[in-house]
Amino acid sequence: MLRFMRIVNRETELSPAGHAGLLPPTLHNLDNLLSPSVIRMHIPTPEELRTRRETLGLKQTELARRAGISQSMVARIEAGNVDPRVSTLNKIIVVLNSAEPKKLRAAQIMHTPVLSVQPQDAISRAVDIFEKHNISQLPVIERGIPVGCISEAVIVKAIEQQRLHKTHLFTVRDFMESGFPTVPPDMDVETVINILQQNHAVLVVEGKTARGVITKHDLISLIL
Repeated sequence: MLRFMRIVNRETELSPAGHAGLLPPTLHNLDNLLSPSVIRMHIPTPEELRTRRETLGLKQTELARRAGISQSMVARIEAGNVDPRVSTLNKIIVVLNSAEPKKLRAAQIMHTPVLSVQPQDAISRAVDIFEKHNISQLPVIERGIPVGCISEAVIVKAIEQQRLHKTHLFTVRDFMESGFPTVPPDMDVETVINILQQNHAVLVVEGKTARGVITKHDLISLIL
C-alpha cells in the first residue's frame, strides 16, 4: 500500500509588499516554491487520497474528525475542487498513515528456543529429536550461529546406501546440508510466507545469532 510522505517546506519568499515572509504554499504554488532548500517529494493527487482513504475503510467524516478539518473540506480536496494548504494536506497524510494496519513481524510469531543440534553431536541425537518432536529437519547451530541443517531424509538415504554402520560413530557434520533461510526479527510476515512456500522453516537471526524459528505450522496457528 502506498504510504505518503509528509510535505516539508522551508522556503522564504518575498510578500507582495516586498517584505520577507513565509508564504502559505498550496498544491499549485508548490512547484513555484521548489528550490534546493525545499525537500522534493511526491504530492498525492486527489484521486490517490480518496483511493487510500477508501482502502483503509475510513469515511470522509472520520478522516475529517481525526485531521481536525471539516468533512466538506475533505470532499472538496478529493474532488479536486480546492487547492489545500500544505499544512492541511499534511494533517490528512498523518491520519492516513496512522490508520494503516500494523504489519506482523517475524519476531512476533517465531517460537523459541530453537530445537537444534551441533555439528559435533552424534547422529543418534538428531534421530532422537526427530522422534520425540515428530519433525523431519533440524537446524545445525554452532555457538549460536546457524551453520547448516540435517534432515531425516538424508539419514534414511545413508542407511539405504549402507553408509551408516554401528561400528563407526557418525556425527551431524557428516550429513549436514545447507541451512534454512534466515530473516531479521523485523521482517514482515508476508515475506516470511513467501519464503516458506519453498522451505520447511525460516530461522530468525539477529546479527548472526539464531533467536527463533518459524514453520508453516506457526503460520496456520495465526488463523485458527
